[in-house]
Amino acid sequence: MSKPFVLFDFSKESNIQNWIVVNDGVMGGLSKGYFSINDNGDGLFRGNVSLENNGGFSSVRYNFESKSVTDFKKITLRLKGDGKRYQIRVKTMVSDYYSYIAYVETNGEWQTVEIPFTEMIPSFRGYKLDLPNYPGEYMEQFAILIGNKKREDFELYLDKIIIE
Repeated sequence: MSKPFVLFDFSKESNIQNWIVVNDGVMGGLSKGYFSINDNGDGLFRGNVSLENNGGFSSVRYNFESKSVTDFKKITLRLKGDGKRYQIRVKTMVSDYYSYIAYVETNGEWQTVEIPFTEMIPSFRGYKLDLPNYPGEYMEQFAILIGNKKREDFELYLDKIIIE
């Protein structure tokens, strides 16, 4: 096993220009998501999910140069949610049409969440694909999505994303 590496460590000095919000507006929806650094130096993904116009999700995506993750087994996140369920997503290549996903239940407190690569399932637009789970070879995108099939406000704070 290789030494874990930090995919992103949020601070007041963080450059978040590669973190892009993608809402359901790409499909006509009206959800609104925002991503910023708060006064404590945490990443803050917040907004509201609307079901109007066939909407229902908001996401934030971080694209980066391809990283080999063959020597690693999991993603570890330090985050603080609002008691809602979020989807953690990775892509082997940004151009892939599908993501590998896992769900995280937040509890309103700071928590450390571990997601084994082997538990990340291939998914496209909410449907599980008949493909193997995340092989843990390469990674070019990390994303967080909220889409719980209901209208809701959301607020998720991020401290660190580590590949172990």
